[in-house]
Amino acid sequence: MNTPYCCPNCKTNRSRFNIIKQVSQSVKLDPQTGNVMEEYSSDNLSPFHMGYSGPEYRIQCAACGLVEDEKTFIKFGEMKG
Repeated sequence: MNTPYCCPNCKTNRSRFNIIKQVSQSVKLDPQTGNVMEEYSSDNLSPFHMGYSGPEYRIQCAACGLVEDEKTFIKFGEMKG
């Protein structure tokens, strides 16, 4: 996170961002009610339950509201730098 960002949408914001840390929770839901039937940890996932593999952080531009992967803001920051 010690890299310059620039918003690829509004193209002017280089200083105001919200860093969103993503924390996944693996669950099995009842298909009729939506109630949680079972919770999994990364150590005990069932054979049919794939673990979360997305980015650890997402970034939101605090000027226009765009939410994207951190890499998008970094690449645009390098291009505008």
